[in-house]
Amino acid sequence: MTPGDALAGDAALAARLVREAGALARRMRAGGLEPDTKTSISDVVTAADHAAERQIVETLAAERPDDGVLGEEGASHDGTSGRTWVIDPVDGTYNFVAGLDWWCSALALTDGDELVLGAVHHPATGRTYVGGPGLPTTVDGVPLPALVDRPLATSCLTTYLHPPAYDGAPGVAFRRMAGGAATLRMLGSASMDGASIAAGQLHVRCQHSMPPWDELPAAALILGAGGSTARVDGGGVTWSVAGAPTAVADVVAALAG
Repeated sequence: MTPGDALAGDAALAARLVREAGALARRMRAGGLEPDTKTSISDVVTAADHAAERQIVETLAAERPDDGVLGEEGASHDGTSGRTWVIDPVDGTYNFVAGLDWWCSALALTDGDELVLGAVHHPATGRTYVGGPGLPTTVDGVPLPALVDRPLATSCLTTYLHPPAYDGAPGVAFRRMAGGAATLRMLGSASMDGASIAAGQLHVRCQHSMPPWDELPAAALILGAGGSTARVDGGGVTWSVAGAPTAVADVVAALAG
């Protein structure tokens, strides 16, 4: 098997995993769910999160037994291959619980420190996005056009900042950065935001202290569409930025002060 064949196999598996996880979560939501609060009213979890993560982990155990896993809902083991599947079974759980459609099932595959690919399935539209640094991003198997580069001043910025942080040092850095955008959105699903950036609907994403399951699936899709990613310290926290290359550079400069 060539490296290209192996990557294609991983991409096909990733697409299947997120489609199946999203379908399971959607069925469970239709049947009624009671959310539990994790750290705040906006940080919730449901039985669907746990069930969808478990389904992904069980499939990987059968089909990629040497690989490790890292899941938002607690799944974690290192494996022996050096590769890790990073899983967000329901990204945008607050939206999911509230009956909104801006949520998805997402995952990324890493090999050591290298990001290999990401996959995002949006149950509301049935679309599945797959891509990575060496894998041009597709939606339902159709290649997306390359991202159009643009500055922050003409970009739609997608972001999030927890309200208590507005008055602190992170809020100062955030306002300095966000004030340079043409407009901004806080939509509530980092991976859906990343898929939309890859598709050219939004332009740049910025958020601080992102766990890998929130950061990596979207980053992979954006890189696969010709975008760029960066991390920068500002306001006492580390920000993850991804999108059109010039907009990313503008965001980094603004956050660094």
